Amino acid sequence: MISTPHFFLQPEAILPTIFRFYRLCLWFFCMGFVFPGFADTYPSKPIRIVTTEPGGAADIAARLIAPLLSAHLSQTVVIDNRTGAGSITSIETVARSQADGLTLLLHGSPVWLMQFMRKNLTWDPVRDFLPISVATTLPNILTVHPSLPVKNVKQLIELARAHPGQLNYASGSPGASNHLAAELFNNMAKTNLVRIGYKGGGPAVIALVSGQVQVMFATSASVKSHFESGRLRAVAVTTASTNALFPELPTVAASGLPGYEALTIYGLFAPAKTPSSIINSLSAQLVSILARPEVKERLARMGAEAVSSTPEAFSALLKQDIARWGQVIQTAGILAE
Repeated sequence: MISTPHFFLQPEAILPTIFRFYRLCLWFFCMGFVFPGFADTYPSKPIRIVTTEPGGAADIAARLIAPLLSAHLSQTVVIDNRTGAGSITSIETVARSQADGLTLLLHGSPVWLMQFMRKNLTWDPVRDFLPISVATTLPNILTVHPSLPVKNVKQLIELARAHPGQLNYASGSPGASNHLAAELFNNMAKTNLVRIGYKGGGPAVIALVSGQVQVMFATSASVKSHFESGRLRAVAVTTASTNALFPELPTVAASGLPGYEALTIYGLFAPAKTPSSIINSLSAQLVSILARPEVKERLARMGAEAVSSTPEAFSALLKQDIARWGQVIQTAGILAE
């Protein structure tokens, strides 16, 4: 009688073995869904960070973050600048992109405040985007031309009230941070500083330096060098507490207008429905990058502060910003061009 070699299965053992093999295959298959990285490591392709025009605060932050994020993820990270109506086209581009974490948006308040200034938007800030992390914040600086006889907030309020409608302020496009900060000031101080609009913050600063306008709530990066040269006078910083970047300046709130605060926020977003594992991973990477001393120093040179957050904290901050600035925009009747 010929015996069956030990490496051949007996008939009664075949079915249990097949069943065990089936269960093992099913387990591996399911693991690919429960843990996507197990099946397909993120990122599998280059990442694109969409932002606004070259040289702007969002672009500078994006170009500072991109090479470090690339090193962390071992994948190429490229910058995609959208010029012209960049605030609109860059946002729309990411809103329509696949939710795979390969197309991101680094932008500021137009993402969540444009809804109050323009009808028929093609995106919704809550429906179409997931916040990843704050990237940087910039204080606005209450700045005056040296010819204006004011050296503090209280004096500016008194002068503006004594001459309603006769003092003016420069701002960039409608709804820009320098515009909103000025209208919040008008609202809280019961003044009537008249807006003179320009095509961007750069031309507005030039007009202020030349004396064509008297006041501006300028972003810190745009006027820092003019303070140092004496061409402009810094009066106060718009943050809630004394700012580490401008420790010599009092706050608007502490020097004549209690409760005043205006801060320019830039953050990183992904399209809605991007997997939470990718969102959390990118947030952790950004927190690590923005904690680096050299990153903090480079942002500080442009008057910005490296600030990071969890997705949940960024989401909460956006809700507060929407509630606060939405009311200011509607009260002032601000409409985007």
